[in-house]
Amino acid sequence: MSKLQGNTPEQSEKNDSLSRSLSHGQLTMIAMGLALGTGLFLGSSSAIKIAGPGAIVSYAIGSMIAAIIAACAGEMSVRHPVQGGFGTIASRYLNPFSGYITRWAYWACTVPLAGAELVAVGHYVAFWFPQIPLWASVTFFGVLILVLNLVSVKSFGALEFLLSSIKVSAVIVFMVIGLLLVFVGLPNHGAAGVQNLVNDGGFLPNGPMSIWISMAVVMFSFGGVEMISLSAAEAKDPARSVASSVKAMIWRLSTFYVVSMAIILCLVPWQTAAQNSDLTESPFVMVFSEMGIPFAADIMNFVVLVAALSGANASLYAATRLMHALGADKMAPAVAARTTSRGVPMVALLISFTGVVVATVMAVAKIGNIFALLMALVTLCILIVWIMILLTYQAYKKDQGDASSFTVLGGRLTAGLALVGVLGTLVALFMLDGSGVQESIMVGVVFFVLISIGYVIASRRLGGFKRPDLDAMHEAEELQARATES
Repeated sequence: MSKLQGNTPEQSEKNDSLSRSLSHGQLTMIAMGLALGTGLFLGSSSAIKIAGPGAIVSYAIGSMIAAIIAACAGEMSVRHPVQGGFGTIASRYLNPFSGYITRWAYWACTVPLAGAELVAVGHYVAFWFPQIPLWASVTFFGVLILVLNLVSVKSFGALEFLLSSIKVSAVIVFMVIGLLLVFVGLPNHGAAGVQNLVNDGGFLPNGPMSIWISMAVVMFSFGGVEMISLSAAEAKDPARSVASSVKAMIWRLSTFYVVSMAIILCLVPWQTAAQNSDLTESPFVMVFSEMGIPFAADIMNFVVLVAALSGANASLYAATRLMHALGADKMAPAVAARTTSRGVPMVALLISFTGVVVATVMAVAKIGNIFALLMALVTLCILIVWIMILLTYQAYKKDQGDASSFTVLGGRLTAGLALVGVLGTLVALFMLDGSGVQESIMVGVVFFVLISIGYVIASRRLGGFKRPDLDAMHEAEELQARATES
């Protein structure tokens, strides 16, 4: 019988389990928190600069790869809705070291990302109130998300639902008005048509290879689709909620990204849309201005502020849940596994928030190029995490078949195609000038060597790590959740 790490009866008495209180809607919006962010509203110009109108194809391919990753993580989490999500599942179907690497890599990805998003929030506040110091805005919003995460998972879920709803609403309004402008026209504005898609050098002005190279930019817009696996352990009804949330998220992200790119490139010449040195030159702002909507930059500043705050909130949540799972498996300080009476992993949250504070200070103070190196690590870590999810899925399907009530169409073949896409993205980074891939590899090697040494030390001290019994783990978490509710 496999060893059940972090969920023995003795540990359950210490209240180490999470609270199952996330609703179906909250679960969907949590996954949208990172995946629908500033990458769409501000970062799309980088992809347009590389591929021109062909960026539409790049986002279509990227959304399919992201959808497969989310679906694979979702299928495994419907079968095993356990703390640590895809990382804990990797420990079972690959080996404990894989689970350890996956969870630490994702923690190292989300902590600097939360810091970066908080700094971005500060800059967006300064757009309206330049007299407020950057550190003051960052501190205020950092404390805000910390407090909401400390109170309960319900308060976190409620905030994330609100923030993501604002982003979703903004994109829907943009798409509705944009489609009218393209195909029907509005008063004082005739239908634009699709001529801009082939003007200025054709649909692929920089050649077919530009679609592949732009994937090095596009794919990182979808970072966060895997978060639904982490939230499954706190869903009221994971079997139903995870499956339906994955389906909803896949269709929303695919539609939002692809249709938004098509609208932008129909209404604005691609060479103009590719110019984005600040907020006022965002492709979205250009389109809103084209519509004659007043205060277009202010509207977009509000939307990207919400997007960044949502990203920081979701990143802190993800980092906390990974640290909690690592603590439960003795792969991080065991105290990180402790939770409050409300099911909040407070110690893991404070450890993760400390990391966010350090990353934020590095970004605000601009100490050397430390923050730049941290973000280079993020680039490599998210690719490693996606690769590990897809490899875990291959092993899971070989062992479990269609045991889950939700399955990915095409199964292992589909996951294999997504794996090729992720590896292709990694190669594309080497083809893209200024991608910083060399820095990512350098920092990544140092990081993974250090945490591997930590694994060896911990393994020797504890007599090795065994594959977790996920069914027994889930049963123990269910019993503890019921005991907490009663």
